Amino acid sequence: MVLYPDRNEMTRLHTKYGTILMMSVWGFVIVIATVLFFFAGYWIDVRFDTKPTFMLGLFVLALFMTVGRFYCEVWHKKNLH
Repeated sequence: MVLYPDRNEMTRLHTKYGTILMMSVWGFVIVIATVLFFFAGYWIDVRFDTKPTFMLGLFVLALFMTVGRFYCEVWHKKNLH
């Protein structure tokens, strides 16, 4: 006989794994955004001969924006439970 989990247990599992998936996706978002902003800043610096102003500035901007958005997301999830 096969035992099927009830609806409450399925909801709990989806919430648990959904949270883990969300955390791992945010890691990719932070890395990808900072790398893209870094290279965009590098391109601007090469074009206008302002090395490393835009490269570092956009890198720091992307880092703070993504980590700040991640913090807001976690704060929102924390207050829902």
